[in-house]
Amino acid sequence: MTVSPAAAPGPSEPSRSPTGSPLLSARGVRVIFPGRHGAGPARAVDGVDLGIRPGEIVALVGESGCGKTTLARALLGLVEPTAGHISFDGRPLDYSGRSLKAYRKRVQLVLQDPSGSLNPRHTVYDAVAEGLRIHGYGGDERATVAEALSRAGLRPPERFFLRCPHELSGGQRQRVVIAGALVLEPELLVADEPVASLDASARGEILALLLRLRAELGLSALVVTHDLGLAWNIADRVAVMYLGRIVETGTVEQVLTTPRHPYTQALLSVLPEAPGDPVVLSGEPPDPTRVPGGCRFHARCRILLDGEADQAGVADACRTRDLEILDGGGGSGGEGAAGRVACHWAHAREARDPSGPSAPPLRA
Repeated sequence: MTVSPAAAPGPSEPSRSPTGSPLLSARGVRVIFPGRHGAGPARAVDGVDLGIRPGEIVALVGESGCGKTTLARALLGLVEPTAGHISFDGRPLDYSGRSLKAYRKRVQLVLQDPSGSLNPRHTVYDAVAEGLRIHGYGGDERATVAEALSRAGLRPPERFFLRCPHELSGGQRQRVVIAGALVLEPELLVADEPVASLDASARGEILALLLRLRAELGLSALVVTHDLGLAWNIADRVAVMYLGRIVETGTVEQVLTTPRHPYTQALLSVLPEAPGDPVVLSGEPPDPTRVPGGCRFHARCRILLDGEADQAGVADACRTRDLEILDGGGGSGGEGAAGRVACHWAHAREARDPSGPSAPPLRA
């Protein structure tokens, strides 16, 4: 699979799959919001296992409304899960004020729109120093801010101290946001659509920066995105989310070159590099207040709609039988060599032919 150089820089180092215990782990996480205007409760996140290991970049991908941003907010401690638990560095996340403040120093958020993340009245210096002041930093503030800006690629840093956000390009503003996260020396970044608002050249620069920071600082990252090209260029592992559940997970090569779930196949089919015609999904994602029985993707699944599920003998299962919650690296063992998929059709197909992928690979 290839991605246009204008869209992303391409991997700067070989993709790897770190081993060992996760740094951040979610097990059976559910986030259910109360219903509004007479509707039932919304199951925004409906049973998710996910883990991120030290030095690993995981891409969480899916359509808008699939629950990935809500999951990211839960992992940051901004939303307390309705059920399940989240642990960091082997310890359960404590939602008391002091513990949560200490946790958010180690896990930092990078938002999609740098203009919305930065106070237009604050200088670059104040924007980056804000985290230090909140956490009562007692060291050399000026030197620490300068180092963070330099690591984010704004050099010489002193040249940017007194600038305001409107005086910077979009890429420079995103670097300021990243510097504001780096200044606290976090172990994990949660980046929610970190380059969606940038032009092609700035996108490539920011992705290259994130890869360099991983290499130099050993940072882990969860990158939330709908852009599979971005996932290909930056991630070690991919978790594909649909209607509150992870439906496929594995290394970036497994998921993006031999996709096994029909939903993943449809998302990939619209890329310019994909062979064949794009798969057009029928309708909108179901309402999280009315999650369908069986496979939650079945009403939009081309495999079921085209009769292939009937041929495989799984059509009734697709409509009526729920699927297991996937281990997205949340346990100590990870998901194994073949990755994981929550799909009756893929399971039946692979049971007949264990050596073959569920779909033809995309062009290498």
